[in-house]
Amino acid sequence: MREFLTFIENDVEPSANGIAIFACFGADEFFETAQIIPSFPNNRVFDFERPHLFPLIRTMEQNPPFMVLWSDTNKAEIYVFGGEDSMDAETESDKQVEEIENVVTRRSKAGGWSQARFQRRIENFHLQHAKETVETVEKLMRETRIDKLILSGDEAVIMPHLLPQLSKEVEEKVIGHLNLSQYSTEDEIYQAAIELFRTNDAKDDEEAVERAIGASKAAAGMGVTGIENTLTALLNGQVEEMVISASFDVINYSAKKVKKVLKAYAPGDDSLSIDDLPDAREPRQIADELLVQALNTSAKVRFIEESDLLKQIGGVAAVLRYSMNSAQ
Repeated sequence: MREFLTFIENDVEPSANGIAIFACFGADEFFETAQIIPSFPNNRVFDFERPHLFPLIRTMEQNPPFMVLWSDTNKAEIYVFGGEDSMDAETESDKQVEEIENVVTRRSKAGGWSQARFQRRIENFHLQHAKETVETVEKLMRETRIDKLILSGDEAVIMPHLLPQLSKEVEEKVIGHLNLSQYSTEDEIYQAAIELFRTNDAKDDEEAVERAIGASKAAAGMGVTGIENTLTALLNGQVEEMVISASFDVINYSAKKVKKVLKAYAPGDDSLSIDDLPDAREPRQIADELLVQALNTSAKVRFIEESDLLKQIGGVAAVLRYSMNSAQ
């Protein structure tokens, strides 16, 4: 208890909205914490013989970092929301802004040949600005390993300059556009962006479930459904991507069959005590075991918010890297 109080009083980061504490006070005493930017949906205490990882992993997976680029013809603001603190990167220089403003002012007074010349200068400035903005975005996305990008700005004015500068790799990561002005606050940008992100995420959830179920029904046998089959595939290192319900309400399985799978793949000899294995009667421990095995074998994990998508198959499914049938 002393360690717990000391941590709460002295070590909690101001930016942390979620805190997970794993503790054991006994012969194998340990005290580990995780502080994250996203918040947990509710406060919970679990009493198990092993750490309960599901809430932490679910919260992190459901709140990945994503980037929002707001731009006009002479200024850009880049925000990263989600897994990290939001940050703002300016991609303009005072000199460049002043020069563009001067050109725009003079353009209204020019005509004929001079008007065309000034127009070309403006277009060149806009193009250079777009190139510099995209270079900054792509660099940040590489460094932070962000794979979701939302573009914001006047689609008629800046997007024709901006979009052609995107590499194919980054273009494929664009999940949508927002039409926001330069006077939008960071909170307004975030609220509009998170709504778009969640809509896109729900669509991706449906596609991921369809992909896994479709693969399980195909003749090639490159997919599995249900706890028992998915756990077996994970223990074999077969799983490429696992989809699992974010709600325990639809996680359903035969404890007897799961216990048999765990025992069959347990390390060591037959003298291994069943107490050393997850409790097959406890869905939370079995869900944790699925996640641990997925992480240990570098399988992608996707939590599905709409529980009905997985209700009929026990709450979990997976796409496989290879089929045991094809390997034989």
